[in-house]
Amino acid sequence: MMRFSRYAGNPNIGVFTAVNESFAFIAGDAAPEFVKDVEEALQVETTLMTVAGSFVIGSLVVMNSNGAVVSGLADSREMEIIGERIKCTPIDDPLNAAGNNILANDKGAIVNPEYSKDIIKVISDALGVECVPSSIAGISTVGSVCTATNKGCVCHADASDDDIELIKDVLKVEAIRSSVNHGSRMVGAGILANSKGALIGDNTTPIEMGKIEEGLALY
Repeated sequence: MMRFSRYAGNPNIGVFTAVNESFAFIAGDAAPEFVKDVEEALQVETTLMTVAGSFVIGSLVVMNSNGAVVSGLADSREMEIIGERIKCTPIDDPLNAAGNNILANDKGAIVNPEYSKDIIKVISDALGVECVPSSIAGISTVGSVCTATNKGCVCHADASDDDIELIKDVLKVEAIRSSVNHGSRMVGAGILANSKGALIGDNTTPIEMGKIEEGLALY
């Protein structure tokens, strides 16, 4: 299923929600209509919360079916809430916006190339997958410019052929270049997706919608 939505008037819905195959963590002030959109489009259970007292959950958390990497700024109660759902690991690094800096599915992860080897190992252990440091389309915050599931990937419209091959090699899925929300290259900010469906910012054009559907293999 694919559906349009927005959070508090903002089509960059991926900033405010982190999702995997089974559940989603959503900004604590989200309207019931947005929560319903997430639950129905992605077929997941939901938990409303904050991370580091902030509603930008999608920027601060990344997860797959194996575990979650969370900003080291999260407090103990927030970590406990996430831990009730999935094994979670805080990342103690200046690049602590895990959702922006890590692109992951259940098969692999591509991470900001500025991470140290020690931090990359922490991420790899937390998510249970191989992590490869690289930029995409020349941008180090790979999670903000791509959305990946276990079926496919949509990436920044300026991604190179080498970037597409890297995604295929690491995440084991095909990737399609696109924009979202009427021309935004920040694909990760405009899409929430898992293998069952996608929720897309409602400024997205029909042409973008078609590319996203193809990229995420949601036929």
